[in-house]
Amino acid sequence: MTFKTAAAFVADELVIKKSRFIGWAAPAATREEALQWVAKAQQDYPDARHHCWAYLLGRPEVATHAAANDDGEPSGTAGKPMLNVIQHKGIGNVVVIAIRYFGGIKLGAGGLLRAYSGTAERVLSQLPTTEQQSMTALDVRCDFAHEQVVRHFLEQHQGQLVDIRYSDRVQMRLEIPDTAHPAFVELTGSLGASIEAQRGDLDQSFE
Repeated sequence: MTFKTAAAFVADELVIKKSRFIGWAAPAATREEALQWVAKAQQDYPDARHHCWAYLLGRPEVATHAAANDDGEPSGTAGKPMLNVIQHKGIGNVVVIAIRYFGGIKLGAGGLLRAYSGTAERVLSQLPTTEQQSMTALDVRCDFAHEQVVRHFLEQHQGQLVDIRYSDRVQMRLEIPDTAHPAFVELTGSLGASIEAQRGDLDQSFE
């Protein structure tokens, strides 16, 4: 299964009752990448009143991680409406930021919700997208003798080794296509107790 992801950075702007809303949308495959875009917006527009944001990682219907922030606006009037627009658009691996310069006229909760969702809608409507294979994140622990078995599986099924650590066993973080997950389950079942695998969160570090 594939899903739409952000393919480039885009920006747009609108003015509502003298408040200036600058919308950004950009690719972000991890929480760190998303927050780097937020930091850039804060750096580029340091005098703005608010830098509200939302991001969604992975497949939109079952995101591996999603978050939103109102940055001082009334709770639920900025970040969450923007996240709702991302989900409605069906785009994954994307961050949306709305930079607001207050124009002196209060918009009220309903007005803010419409302004921030409108900013997200406007910028996402211009966002170039690409199709990406839906992936499953896995945390795997295995005996040293089976590390090459796992690596060979990744080569055969277009998977990725995201991270690896060595202690008394080999600890690996993998990303494999959803379509390959049943085959990996079958592989781990055939190896018995010498390998353990569970769904992971690529946005979190190893324990």
